[in-house]
Amino acid sequence: MGHLKCLFTLLFFIITTSLAVTFAGKIPAVIVFGDSSVDAGNNNYIPTVARSNFEPYGRDFVGGKPTGRFCNGKIATDFMSEAIGLKPIIPAYLDPSYNISDFATGVTFASAATGYDNATSDVLSVLPLWKQLEYYKEYQTKLKAYQGKDRATETITNSLYLISIGTNDFLENYFAFPGRSSQYSVDLYQDFLAGIAKDFVKKLHGLGARKISLGGLPPMGCMPLERATNIGTGGECVGRFNDIAVQFNGKLERLVEKLSKELSGSVLVFSNPYEPLMRIIKNPSSFGFEVAAAACCATGMFEMGYSCQRNNPFTCTDADKYVFWDSFHPTQKTHRLMANFLMNNTFSHFL
Repeated sequence: MGHLKCLFTLLFFIITTSLAVTFAGKIPAVIVFGDSSVDAGNNNYIPTVARSNFEPYGRDFVGGKPTGRFCNGKIATDFMSEAIGLKPIIPAYLDPSYNISDFATGVTFASAATGYDNATSDVLSVLPLWKQLEYYKEYQTKLKAYQGKDRATETITNSLYLISIGTNDFLENYFAFPGRSSQYSVDLYQDFLAGIAKDFVKKLHGLGARKISLGGLPPMGCMPLERATNIGTGGECVGRFNDIAVQFNGKLERLVEKLSKELSGSVLVFSNPYEPLMRIIKNPSSFGFEVAAAACCATGMFEMGYSCQRNNPFTCTDADKYVFWDSFHPTQKTHRLMANFLMNNTFSHFL
């Protein structure tokens, strides 16, 4: 059994580090919706404290530039864009240094700290999912003016649409405040969120999207913040949160199967980050990491956002040794591994 486990780990490592499937010419743009896992800096331009446009964020980005990505460098969607043969980064829609010529090959409407639930986005006054869709409609108008109606319609139809959201609904809303937890059981809240996901995908389809990836939840109980607050277990993952992620992912997967039959001409996939990220967390050394339980930034236990300050003497010098950058978000290296895994597996359906 030990040899079999080692072989599986080796195969997974090869898959996640090899070049992704060639998509050149098949996908003209990558269009992204979601939370901090895919926000490239939209929150820099709205009145919220949920920001990361300061050092040490971005220290391993091109030029050591903090962009608003909650990472030391690039995030998974950037690596996906590059693997597809497009630009090496996907810009934030609200960033005034970019325009429609940049957005024509990729754009993210994502907002850190948001969720499916409008009540989640209200916690830190960030962009709710419905507002991201409104910005996308605005983007379509600009794209048609820039490319012409026929070419823009072709871009809209053939683009890859990525949705990565949901963790904050549980960790920053349901389990943090009494509102939703007094209205819904965990199971019913999952159904409530899945209903919003269903409506969002159907609206995207109605606007012309045909290649859609609905992302699931990571093992959120293994985030350093949750492990640090899991008192009495020696910093183990919070099993309850991981169980909820698995349950919710199952509902999203079934939703995708159902919508695939309902939405004509579409290719829908469920992108599940849970298992590949859990393998990295459980066997960090197999992927070149040294630390999985704590993050690189500051003490690696509680800090993210403004509490992750550049002058903190505890911040690690080599983020590539860590699975997590801050207490909530992965490092650039982890993002690259996850992106390559999804490109070589889930996204092969879009070929």
